Amino acid sequence: MSSVRHFLDVHHLDTATLRHILDQAIAIKADKAAYRTLFQDKTLALIFEKPSTRTRVSFEVGMRQLGGNVLVLKPDDMQLGRGETIGDTARVLSRYVDAVMVRTTAEERVHELAKHASIPIINGLTDQTHPCQIMADLLTFEEHRGPITGRSVAWLGDCNNVAISWAHAAVRFDFELRLACPPQYAPSAELLAWAKAEGKGRLVVTESPEEAVRGTECVITDAWASMHNTDVDERAAILTPYQVNEALMAHAHTDALFMHCLPAHRGEEVTDGVIDGRHSVVWDEAENRLHAQKAILAWCMGAV
Repeated sequence: MSSVRHFLDVHHLDTATLRHILDQAIAIKADKAAYRTLFQDKTLALIFEKPSTRTRVSFEVGMRQLGGNVLVLKPDDMQLGRGETIGDTARVLSRYVDAVMVRTTAEERVHELAKHASIPIINGLTDQTHPCQIMADLLTFEEHRGPITGRSVAWLGDCNNVAISWAHAAVRFDFELRLACPPQYAPSAELLAWAKAEGKGRLVVTESPEEAVRGTECVITDAWASMHNTDVDERAAILTPYQVNEALMAHAHTDALFMHCLPAHRGEEVTDGVIDGRHSVVWDEAENRLHAQKAILAWCMGAV
């Protein structure tokens, strides 16, 4: 079971493996026809304990474009939603399908699946991390600006699951990540300690949006409230100074990119002028979920 290739988190894989997956995404994107039978007679199960647009569509379309089959499961469709253990679910699915992508709440649920599965488990999102999104983001940055190593990236807002995966990527790919967050939503001491112990990359924490963005080559934000947040109004009041607008983007490098994992709440964390403006690559970023997901699947199943 130790030889199974799970894609659980960016920081669980080494730089060479992550680079291999990105290179494979580039190859698959460039020549879709060459890979159309890669997963013939293979089936991917998609478990959604949280709603999804990009994750579901990119994995389902990606698997089918690679010649495979897809089975979509929700809690009400499964005994997992009626008390069956995660371990038993993993054991059963391992007898039926060739890989499982799960989009869930606690990170521990993904790791519990992987512990008991004899097939690859892919983390499609948890409340703690979003590694598939970051692979697409890295692919997008490098398509537009070349290797990300040694570059600077700014994150604005809550240090949420996407920001945490960006921090993992900063260490693995050795670039600077500037996190502009209010104290209430700052990165954890554990995350900062991990990054320091790893000895690569650089996490810079500030309360100033202008300081984070100044001269940077990429500016990123996300919705102020995630699906599991209930304090929506309170969060909006605290995070309003971190809105990415035209005035803030003027502090960035003249050719800086703007990214957002979507869905965007226009007029809140980002203005129309930025998300629809010349800096924005959010639609390339969204498309690249498809290509990154294909490469993750190919690596997990040992197809490349």
